[in-house]
Amino acid sequence: AGAKLDGAKLFMERTCFACHGKDAKTPILPEYPRIAGQGAVYAERQMKDIKSGARSNGNTAAMKGIMPLVNDDEIRAIAEYISTLK
Repeated sequence: AGAKLDGAKLFMERTCFACHGKDAKTPILPEYPRIAGQGAVYAERQMKDIKSGARSNGNTAAMKGIMPLVNDDEIRAIAEYISTLK
């Protein structure tokens, strides 16, 4: 197994903060979700569903351009990171 990925670093590198806020609870638009504290399993599923196209409702179009740049291990690390935020 490889080294554990840094979800906080990935959150910044993959530009999640640009829409969801650096603290993951101050999104740039009111209709974007506050994701701090979101359950890791749920967050991972949502990101994977957006990436695959299984979820295409709401504001998913904003994430469609980013998700191809994030692999499954990175998605898991980001999900685990945001689940720790309060």
